[in-house]
Amino acid sequence: MSVVHQLSAGWLLDHLSFINKINYQLHQHHEPCCSKKEFTTSVHFESLQMDSVSSSGACAAFIASDSSTKPENDDGGNYEMFTQKFVFRPELFDVTKPYITPAVHKECQQSNEKEDLMNGVEKEISISIIGKKRKRCVVFNQGELDAMEYHTKIRELILDGSLQLIQEGLKSGFLYPLFEKQDKGSKPITLPLDTCNLSELCEMAKHLPSLNEMEHQTLQLVEEDTSVTEQDLFLRVVENNSSFTKVITLMGQKYLLPPKSSFLLSDISCMQPLLNYRKTFDVIVIDPPWQNKSVKRSNRYSYLSPLQIKQIPIPKLAAPNCLLVTWVTNRQKHLRFIKEELYPSWSVEVVAEWHWVKITNSGEFVFPLDSPHKKPYEGLILGRVQEKIALPLRNADVNVLPIPDHKLIVSVPCTLHSHKPPLAEVLKDYIKPDGEYLELFARNLQPGWTSWGNEVLKFQHVDYFIALESGS
Repeated sequence: MSVVHQLSAGWLLDHLSFINKINYQLHQHHEPCCSKKEFTTSVHFESLQMDSVSSSGACAAFIASDSSTKPENDDGGNYEMFTQKFVFRPELFDVTKPYITPAVHKECQQSNEKEDLMNGVEKEISISIIGKKRKRCVVFNQGELDAMEYHTKIRELILDGSLQLIQEGLKSGFLYPLFEKQDKGSKPITLPLDTCNLSELCEMAKHLPSLNEMEHQTLQLVEEDTSVTEQDLFLRVVENNSSFTKVITLMGQKYLLPPKSSFLLSDISCMQPLLNYRKTFDVIVIDPPWQNKSVKRSNRYSYLSPLQIKQIPIPKLAAPNCLLVTWVTNRQKHLRFIKEELYPSWSVEVVAEWHWVKITNSGEFVFPLDSPHKKPYEGLILGRVQEKIALPLRNADVNVLPIPDHKLIVSVPCTLHSHKPPLAEVLKDYIKPDGEYLELFARNLQPGWTSWGNEVLKFQHVDYFIALESGS
């Protein structure tokens, strides 16, 4: 369970526990006489050079097989069967200190106040000495004023609810005072090199020859030997229906696919395979790449305009009474767009507004609550798809609670950018069990969910995981 504590204010989540309770196990076979320490998984890899993309680099192919179908090696000897287990790297959730401490924030404010005072008292002297250097007069634009007004409205809700959940976390030992676990000079975290840029891979795939007759089919990683080219990966939804993790290789990079998961790796211009999947979904979670100044400056990832976001075919993907959850930044422009334009265009009624509050392992906000620049929370807008004629849920026997407003999801964030906390367990009382669930603009996979995006496997990279010792 990722839910550590549940109170009327919301939930305290353990994101790391949620990932590690996924059955990240690989079947592997090992020759007893072999002295190599490296394991061989049940998924074998081989390179495939494709003429259509030879100028862009090699494309990978993989062969998925069950090692139990090959009990003998090439010499006629038997393989020993092992299971290799993987866990997510815990240091990626080791947030011991706020990104900006309240003390530093306060000192900056005091410093600015002193500077303003000095500038007021010795204005003429400052101008004569400094010359052209002058302190800029701070004038808030309308967006900043709207953000401050919104923060004022929800501040007490965020503060009171978070403190209740944090106190429970401290009592149970899930959170701990900073002095109990001193930082003993931990080594800096080395993240995997982005040698396989998934978004660029999606762009490259657009130039591959199309196989229209295959567009209505899915790619199932079954037990029998199945050779699949990288080209096929972009034309179908890929399913791992087994009870074990599978591995695929894209341009030399390995990615773990958890059991009972499916995904489509493509960008917004190539969503047709998802529409051809012949499924509608009871829950759709969206994490759009919102346009903002920092994204423009950093060029870290591409963003979508409001018009492009509106063109996502939610009405075709949503089942009757589908629950739609959209992650939103603290820009009021985006919040208003969802409520006043986006959801109405999809025939979705807003039913609740929740917040994700980010804290350290000791229960501090990662940013000062009243910081004018960065807030320690993000929003989620929940809505229900409305039908012209009111329809019951697919199962009339299912009791689904009405969705409450103003709930908090409090958790220690992953240090990886935009690795959102899981919502499956906090939504379970408000959705039908065993439904069809979809995440759009996903960067990781979950059992029981279909995931789509141009970086959908990003956080499934094997370097984000640690291989534990295998056992027979």
